[in-house]
Amino acid sequence: MRSGLLATLLVAAVCTPSLSSAAMADDEMEPTALINVSPHLHHPSSFAADGGNKIGAKGTGSVLGVDSIPNFSSYFYRDDTSAYLQFTWPYTMVGNPPFSKGNDDDWQGGTTWIGAPIVPVTMQLLDFDGSIRVVGGKQMISTSTQLVNPVLKSPVFSPARYTSSSTPTQFTDAVHRAQFFNAADPDWHTLLRPRVTAPVTMKLKRGTYSFARNADGTCCAFVLIEINAFANGLFPATPDDTTTPIGFAENAGMIRTRDISTFLFNNAFLFFGNPSDCCVIGFHTYDVEPGSRANGSREKRYVVNYSSWVSPGIFGDPTFLDITALSHELSETFSDPFGNNLTPWWLAPNGLCQNNLEDGDVIEGLPNAQFTMILNGATYHPQNEALLQWFAGLKKSNAVEGAFSYPDTSVLTSSAKVQLPGCP
Repeated sequence: MRSGLLATLLVAAVCTPSLSSAAMADDEMEPTALINVSPHLHHPSSFAADGGNKIGAKGTGSVLGVDSIPNFSSYFYRDDTSAYLQFTWPYTMVGNPPFSKGNDDDWQGGTTWIGAPIVPVTMQLLDFDGSIRVVGGKQMISTSTQLVNPVLKSPVFSPARYTSSSTPTQFTDAVHRAQFFNAADPDWHTLLRPRVTAPVTMKLKRGTYSFARNADGTCCAFVLIEINAFANGLFPATPDDTTTPIGFAENAGMIRTRDISTFLFNNAFLFFGNPSDCCVIGFHTYDVEPGSRANGSREKRYVVNYSSWVSPGIFGDPTFLDITALSHELSETFSDPFGNNLTPWWLAPNGLCQNNLEDGDVIEGLPNAQFTMILNGATYHPQNEALLQWFAGLKKSNAVEGAFSYPDTSVLTSSAKVQLPGCP
């Protein structure tokens, strides 16, 4: 069963897609229907930052009673008497504490290695009778296996140069190190060890999706899916449910509780109720399953993300494509793996008002949200991320280069101001 809310949603602004012509099926759309959408990544009067704000310099081991990825807990100080009468803000992040070398078995020379299975998902668009739909003589099947190689070669999984590390490293580790740059040893890293699994299948009932075909009539330029139908089709209803991608992967041993698992889709976007209210591009969360005698009866938490690859030309923002969603969701997984890191209320430059440690949401949708990287002969567009120092309200950041955002330190030049709940 999936945990409570879907932790963070990567959303495009509300759009009004152009509807189908008479020659199209009633749920078919033009390939250019989303071109005017300004996509961004989204989760599901202000006060000046107070003095005395501070990031703690001690950490503890993994959350007790939970069978999941390596994680540590720490805190920051920030006075938020306007909303919660709270001063200490605890958080849990991925990896081992940057403040001292722990005793976790995964600590190897200062590096925490975390399994990172990439699960390519094949979508079958079904007709009313449950058969695979045929439109214009073509079966409506969308695959993502062809995207695995460019994802593996991307900055998410391949090392590149960053100012937060003396050696080439992965994108998520570079952001993680940036915020603890002056607390961690030079060899402190949290790295993903990718492995590619066999493809899994998601079957979508007609009436829960709309689609646009490619120029040659094949499926699909993109698929829009109702978000509740998508969630119900992705997560298992019971521990032994193998009919959904996550349930099948868990029961087949393709993903483990100590992994951060990516379910990779090809131009699959979600909408709320009506296709005109779109588009969610990704989210991170965890699937909860009961423990057993083998794991000491601890609650099992499978940390997962749904991320869609975005092809060029779908959205109006020419930099919102390829791994933008995946970089956003994995960075937020590192900073808030269980979706329960509360912060003082903040108002981001993009207008989002939240009270959680979702570092990608702060920057999504801004003109300089993504930055261009050329790696392994290809061009990628990961998203910039807010650092812990921004949420903690530090007047002077103790992150790398005094930054509040990373890798582009110019996106955020000062920390968040405390807001009243809901940012009135």
